[in-house]
Amino acid sequence: QVQVVESGGGKVQAGGSLRISCTASALSARPVCMAWFRQPPGKKREWVASISGYDSTYLERSVEGRFTILRDNTRSTVYLQMDALKVEDTAMYYCAASSDRVCLDRSNPMKYYLWGQGTQVTVSS
Repeated sequence: QVQVVESGGGKVQAGGSLRISCTASALSARPVCMAWFRQPPGKKREWVASISGYDSTYLERSVEGRFTILRDNTRSTVYLQMDALKVEDTAMYYCAASSDRVCLDRSNPMKYYLWGQGTQVTVSS
C-alpha cells in the first residue's frame, strides 16, 4: 500500500533551521508532483511548496528565499529545508502526493490524493 510519512519536525528558535522529510513508499519508480502544505493553529491548511516529477520546484511567496523543496529519488523522499524560520511558520506540516508528474494547479489540495499524518514545527521567539 502506497503511503507518505513525514518526519523531522520539532521546536526551533526564530532564525533557526529545520529540515522535514516525507517518505513516499512505492513512488520512486515514477516520480510525481509532491507538495508540502501547512496548517497554523486556528487557520486553514495552506500550500507551501511543490516539486514536480521533473524536479521543477515551486514555493509560496512568503517562504521564497527561506525554504527549499528537494527530492532524493533513491530514497523516495522529499525534503523541505526551512531556514530563517519565523514564529509565523509555526504549523502542522503535511506532505501530499499527486498522480501527475507536473504540478498544474499545485496549490489546490484536491490535486493530491495521498496525505501524511503531519509533523509539527514550532518556532519560538
